[in-house]
Amino acid sequence: MAARQPGRNHGRGPRRRRLPQVQRVGAYAVILRDPGDADGAQILLSRLSESVTRQTLWTLPGGGLDHGEDPRAAVVREVYEETGLPVEVGETAWVFSVHQARAWRFGRRVDSHALRIVYDGWVPPDAPAPHTVEVGGSTAEAAWVSVAEVRSGTVPVVSLVLEALDAHRPPRLQRVAAYALIVRSSPDSAAGRSEEVLLTRVSARGFHSGSWTLPGGGIDFAESPRAALVREVREECGVDCVVGEVLDVDDVSVTGTAPSGRHEEFHGVHLIFAATVDDNAEPRVVEVDGTTDAVAWIPVAEVESGEVPALDVVLTALRARQRD
Repeated sequence: MAARQPGRNHGRGPRRRRLPQVQRVGAYAVILRDPGDADGAQILLSRLSESVTRQTLWTLPGGGLDHGEDPRAAVVREVYEETGLPVEVGETAWVFSVHQARAWRFGRRVDSHALRIVYDGWVPPDAPAPHTVEVGGSTAEAAWVSVAEVRSGTVPVVSLVLEALDAHRPPRLQRVAAYALIVRSSPDSAAGRSEEVLLTRVSARGFHSGSWTLPGGGIDFAESPRAALVREVREECGVDCVVGEVLDVDDVSVTGTAPSGRHEEFHGVHLIFAATVDDNAEPRVVEVDGTTDAVAWIPVAEVESGEVPALDVVLTALRARQRD
């Protein structure tokens, strides 16, 4: 019997050559915003260039980590290169692992393993339209895309986008705030508007831009609610107030884009106090580039009739005053 020759396949068919193993670690960001229109939430995506695929495919902004590079720093760099926008990166991240035994990479077949770190990210609400900075790279363009169209398949995306959207949960923020109901007799009582209420208007940096609300704001850690209210009224209206009793406790829950640009779930708990100011006080906006762009004495009748767009907390405060 002939001896078996080393290195021969002996009828088992051609031996499959082991492909080179390639492992890649990338960092990406889920960046959402709510423009407030009928189309709903949008996500910032990058369209892959023809050097990567001949198909029209969108993906999350991000890419491979350089050697020794921090993943968050890589996200900031990649998002800017692909969209031209500065991004803030949150603490929350998800990790996705993809193994493709016969992938086409670098002009050859390889055994590919990709680890993708996906962070919660956000850009300033007044950021310009996205545009690709890197020339000749893997990104053809960047744009805000409807989340509904992504989920329905109207906008073709790589699987990572849908996986990240399924895993993503908006950050939750709960804030306790103190607000003041400050009412005075109107100097124009002959017109039938006998009372006015001191209100502030929410600037473009706020969630309810253009609406009027009570002066006040968030209570700092370990700060007395009454001390917080005195501070907030002074910051927003430029006047000192004397804080009275609690009229009511109101709350609101909203999901949308915060003043920072972050897409989040917000729960606000509002302590509504009665308060007074000096008869000769002249309210004015003090804080520059804040969430208040106007302050004024508004006729109560115009608020109650809906003539002036006011948040629910104002109406809650006025009803509580009537009960007392």
